[in-house]
Amino acid sequence: MERFRMVFSGSGGQGVVTAAIILAEAAVIIENLNAVQSQSYGAAARGGSTRSDVIIADSAIHYPKVIQPNFLVCLTQPAYNAYYPIIRPGGLLLTDQRFVNTEDKVDARQVELPMHSAVMEQIGKPIVFNICMLGVTISLTQVVQPESILKVLEERIPEGFLELNQKALNLGIEMGAAVKI
Repeated sequence: MERFRMVFSGSGGQGVVTAAIILAEAAVIIENLNAVQSQSYGAAARGGSTRSDVIIADSAIHYPKVIQPNFLVCLTQPAYNAYYPIIRPGGLLLTDQRFVNTEDKVDARQVELPMHSAVMEQIGKPIVFNICMLGVTISLTQVVQPESILKVLEERIPEGFLELNQKALNLGIEMGAAVKI
């Protein structure tokens, strides 16, 4: 397996860190891979900048910080402005069309999707925007299986919200599958 170095970025309250934790748990607990996950926050808890690094590999991971991600998610314009220069040449950059205006980045593939709009139209609850983004992420990278994410969601999400999260995950997987890279 290729070592996946991922950075999820956005603002506090978007669920960026939660999505990264779910991904790392799915890799370690369900798929028996090695993973590390770390996060950093801006000065404000909600609305401030948020970054979460995830490394997934089938060999030992010696350093937990991502310097040049293979995969970068930016869910706000400030996150995009801060982090798009760090993406590894040939890497993949995922943004939401509603929140981010991208520039041409010659050495990275850019995927701009209306994830937030799709969640609002098809589910109606913005709280699962992060799970939709996670579905797109696993669809594009195939770093873990969708069933592994579902198992972690079943453990972490209260029963009353599980169906909502499953719908968001499936929506993201479908959106990612429709992308031609």
